[in-house]
Amino acid sequence: MTSLEAVSSYLPPTISVADLREPLGLDDQQVRRFTRLYGLDRICQAPDQSEAEMLLAAIGKLDALAGREDRVRHVIRAKGLRTTAPYPVSPLQQVREVLGLRNANVFSVADHGCATGLLAVDVAGTLLAADGDPDALALVLAGDKTFTPFSQWVADVSIMGEGMTAVLVGADGPRDRVLGYHARIVGREDGVIDLDPEGAREAKRIYQDVMSDVVHSALADAGLTIADVDLVLPHNVNRVSWTVAAKELGIPADRIFLDNIARTGHCFCADPFINYQSARELGLLRPGATYVMTSAGLGQSFAAMVLQH
Repeated sequence: MTSLEAVSSYLPPTISVADLREPLGLDDQQVRRFTRLYGLDRICQAPDQSEAEMLLAAIGKLDALAGREDRVRHVIRAKGLRTTAPYPVSPLQQVREVLGLRNANVFSVADHGCATGLLAVDVAGTLLAADGDPDALALVLAGDKTFTPFSQWVADVSIMGEGMTAVLVGADGPRDRVLGYHARIVGREDGVIDLDPEGAREAKRIYQDVMSDVVHSALADAGLTIADVDLVLPHNVNRVSWTVAAKELGIPADRIFLDNIARTGHCFCADPFINYQSARELGLLRPGATYVMTSAGLGQSFAAMVLQH
């Protein structure tokens, strides 16, 4: 059974939403909406660091990897964005060279938007099961560099942060075992993911229903119900969406971990793993606790993963 052997994160220095007014072209109303209503305050940004440097900073905190590098069979880059560096720069290959993981399969997964991190864990588990080596490991790297103006914020939704995470995945570890996973894409026939006015209206219309359906489907896959969930570790899109989601899911709002929305901004597909690390540090995950990681991304992609600590 797929398990999370260890999780680490790198959170660069932050900048206030108010200080992003000019760089992002925000007006006073947008600043008030993001801060007072959506709960955003500080946004992780690393303008002087490359994506490879930030990924390596996250991996450097992954103590469980030290001395086990030769067991890593797959390095999987979970990309919320298709493009995060100028051609022909490949941050993933730079990371591979520094780590010396020349015998590992190295590739990226994308096109699930900010739900790609959970997809990458599922892919890692599938590959490890096929390998048949109980000691084999996979390294999942999540988070994106806001390389273009398009990637820095989503109008009336959230402001993007540059936090990165490294997740060491095992084939059958003793804790943080994956019990269920479900993903769904409600995309457009033309493949467009940009939130034009029509797309934004459709996204808003379906968001809560599809998110609730995906979470309940993942729980059903695990043989559980929402009553069995001790904690939800979501993507840090904004406070309002999760206040509504709590009602749709039928779960108390205090079981959805929202502390990092104000501290980091929305760090693409790294959010659930950043929240996992924070929840552990705060003692919110007791042994045997059931928790759900969930996320949604542009292109109307949704995913939920049920785990037992």
